[in-house]
Amino acid sequence: MSAFNAIGEDREVDREEFTPGIEPQATWCPGCGDFSVLRALKGAMSELGKNPEEVLVSTGIGCSGKLNSYFDSYGIHTLHGRSLPIARAAKLANPELEVVAAGGDGDGYGIGGNHFIHTARENHDITYIVFNNEIFGLTKGQTSPTSPMGHKSKTQPHGSAKAPIRPLSMALTAGASYVARTAAVNPNQAQEILVEAIEHDGFAHVDFLTQCPTWNKDAKQYVPYVDIQENDDYEFDLSNRAEAAEMMYETESALYEGTVLTGRFYHDADRLSYGDEKRAVGEMPDEPLAERYHTDYEWERSYDLLDAHK
Repeated sequence: MSAFNAIGEDREVDREEFTPGIEPQATWCPGCGDFSVLRALKGAMSELGKNPEEVLVSTGIGCSGKLNSYFDSYGIHTLHGRSLPIARAAKLANPELEVVAAGGDGDGYGIGGNHFIHTARENHDITYIVFNNEIFGLTKGQTSPTSPMGHKSKTQPHGSAKAPIRPLSMALTAGASYVARTAAVNPNQAQEILVEAIEHDGFAHVDFLTQCPTWNKDAKQYVPYVDIQENDDYEFDLSNRAEAAEMMYETESALYEGTVLTGRFYHDADRLSYGDEKRAVGEMPDEPLAERYHTDYEWERSYDLLDAHK
């Protein structure tokens, strides 16, 4: 049996099944791009036939952390920058669970940057959505790792002297096997990309541009945007790391010059995920840990599971 009886159930799923029965009052500001992430995630899960009992959403701190308050599934609201290690542990304990981690640009690329790099490097089979609005929104408008050079804020009143981080390039360099960027103003593409990211067997990083009309007037609404898969001016091989790196660099540079490029940037379908790699070499049991303790089972210590060092 499964650790959750609903896992693997083949049925049509309505997107509204992911809306809590008693829906909490949204605290996102009017016009916030975070609403689009929620809508796209509901649509993606229903399109894939996933039901709420098959999904875990792990979030960090910030506006993005409210995602699992408005998305009805298993969920955990972690510490600032710590959504990824919790998501990794859940996926390793129960590989059948569909695990989504979420955080903002400050949460994911700043405070949780180390976790981001090593989760990508190890290619854990989770989907990571980063709400990128180029600002710390919940704490009311401080400069973030993706704020453009010269951006003025409460913490940088004379303008940021630092160049922004390049999240797509960083994900590729670290080892992510699926990398994409979408925007709140492109809901159809957003859902399509989340479907692909969730289906991908490995670490899928989605940089989701979410406008913050309250605290980041500069970013406006990230429009107009260009879908690089729909435009003949941007042709490259998604599976070629060198070509993907070049396209990412161009995309990240263009964003701060007023051109918003979105789409899929890299996809390695052949690389084994962390869990599959460990099971292949016998360093992880084939039976999920969650399965062992779902029913009556004698608890084991780690030294019972592994051979003693000789």
